[in-house]
Amino acid sequence: MGWTQLKIIKEDCDPNVDNTTDLPNSCYLVTYKVDDVEHYDLVVAPKQSKIFDAYYDKYRENFVTMVQSEGRANPKLWGSPPPKEKKKK
Repeated sequence: MGWTQLKIIKEDCDPNVDNTTDLPNSCYLVTYKVDDVEHYDLVVAPKQSKIFDAYYDKYRENFVTMVQSEGRANPKLWGSPPPKEKKKK
């Protein structure tokens, strides 16, 4: 149930490169470990608790942290195509 409400923007990303201000302000940077190597995901969900529940259920003691990303965009407008320009007569 938890994973269906998540939108993973970028999986196994570099937080220094991919964590930009172009992301929505509801985006979170999730850190977890697999074989003692840290991995990072950029994830969006309706609530922060949905992200935490899904990642904690999957990784348990390998779940490290979850912080809000550097995103500044409005989530309702992020990812939508730009408006079409009207032809002038």
